[in-house]
Amino acid sequence: MSVSEQVLEQLGFKYGVSGAHAARSIMIADLNELLELHPQGAPLHTVKEDIVHFNVLHKDTANSRKLTYRHLVDLYSLDTCVCLYRNFLRVWAQTPSQSRPLLALQLAFCRDALLRISMPMLQTVAPGETYSKQQTIELLEQHNSGAYSPSSMNSYAQNINGSLTQAGFLQGRTKKIRSQPRVAASNVAFALFVAHLHGEDGSIAFNSRWLKLLGLNRDELIAHAHSAHSRGLIKFTHSGDVMEIRFPNWLTAHEKDILNG
Repeated sequence: MSVSEQVLEQLGFKYGVSGAHAARSIMIADLNELLELHPQGAPLHTVKEDIVHFNVLHKDTANSRKLTYRHLVDLYSLDTCVCLYRNFLRVWAQTPSQSRPLLALQLAFCRDALLRISMPMLQTVAPGETYSKQQTIELLEQHNSGAYSPSSMNSYAQNINGSLTQAGFLQGRTKKIRSQPRVAASNVAFALFVAHLHGEDGSIAFNSRWLKLLGLNRDELIAHAHSAHSRGLIKFTHSGDVMEIRFPNWLTAHEKDILNG
């Protein structure tokens, strides 16, 4: 079953040709600090007050506080009424600190068209191979040919590569090397949920781009899915080629109605 972009947007996905990476990376330090303050989330107006008025993220100017809030909303939503963000928080709580940047990137992939251009690269460039900013610039040109100035593409590519570095997909400062991030069971659970929202269930889910971008083989992904089941994150049963994956309490009744048309 293919799920339309219009339906997915109601669940927290974003489309188009641009995104927060036109200005920022995944801002993992700011996200970490915000979620230490509100580990279970908070009403969006409270989050806005904390960032913009009370300056909990320690920005130098009022304008910087406003931009930080705007970009974090673009990347993550920050609204617990939004399906993707609410369940991101559910998984974040059970994610080891070294795997949280990857989880943040997984959510950002759902909400940032500029960042998503790097997904095919993550499946074709092997760990240990060099990767340059020029390669990201070329992806940007393919993504929206002729739409960006050279200076804009350079800035966007720097932001994208910065996010991939923060998440563990790239290493190095001037010379970037493709690397393998630390994947936890919770990363696999969230990827399976994103695949489910796209109508990719059972064995098919493990072949989706959301699972493939984690860089693990099928047996490793299945082992993590079993671990996520043991932790109570998902329900996962596996017998031969038959798999059943369920997400108890991940979707409200209204969200189920949206997803089922």
